[in-house]
Amino acid sequence: MGFNQTDNPFLVSTLAPILMGVSYVGSLYVWPTRHDRDHPDTIKRRFISAAFITVVSPLFVQTFGAPHLLDKYSLSEILGLRLPGLLPASLLPLALTIVLFLGPSVMLLSDSRFRAYCVPMFWSQNLQDWIWWRNHVVAPFSEEFTFRACMVPVLMGYYTHKQAILISPLFFGIAHFHHMIERIRQGQDVMASFLMSVFQFTYTTIFGMYSALLFVKTGHFAAPFIVHAYCNFMGFPDISEVLRFERRKRMIISGLFVLGTILFYICLSPVVNSDLYLNRVYAADL
Repeated sequence: MGFNQTDNPFLVSTLAPILMGVSYVGSLYVWPTRHDRDHPDTIKRRFISAAFITVVSPLFVQTFGAPHLLDKYSLSEILGLRLPGLLPASLLPLALTIVLFLGPSVMLLSDSRFRAYCVPMFWSQNLQDWIWWRNHVVAPFSEEFTFRACMVPVLMGYYTHKQAILISPLFFGIAHFHHMIERIRQGQDVMASFLMSVFQFTYTTIFGMYSALLFVKTGHFAAPFIVHAYCNFMGFPDISEVLRFERRKRMIISGLFVLGTILFYICLSPVVNSDLYLNRVYAADL
């Protein structure tokens, strides 16, 4: 008996994703540095790490991926790199996510700072900013490719579609615990850093479930990648800012938060219909 999906599907489908997650996080720390995570030197080196893992991760799929997928589809199809259905997969999940962020979106549009987004110089400066590239391009791309496009097909060697959607985000959430180490290094209290990491683990895990659902239902890597980039752009909703608004505005914005959540729930099922994306790779019902 060997370490393969035929002889040991449970072990392979569990340990290989763990190894992928550990490799992703570990690759960020192979570089000796005295700088924090936002220093350009640190970011550039971690870009190299992310690129390496992005290249290596498909080998996990080729070696440990679900046999029923590898036998019927090409590696690119399994990874969600295909043309049929690409346009709706790029637009509809993003539109659904914007609906969920209805409250924060209105807050952004009504903020005087929004005018900066209409100035070409703003984007010109951002395109020269390493932090912007990390937050909006490299991190969403490498994380979604590793934890969704490559991890989900391996999990499906033993786990069902629904189980894979629920399990893969746990690795994604745990992977964000490494920020705790960096906060402690910067002098933050251990308990405060731990609680912040628990909070981050919670919302990244919930987002990971949504992202995995988009990947499985659309069969496209583009869907979770674009949504992830948008969520990083919006950031976590600032509830404290809502509470500082005058009463009438606070009631309106709060209502939009609720309305966005309700509309998201109503629209979720129609938007994740696999037929819209010509998805035959992961078309099994959840």
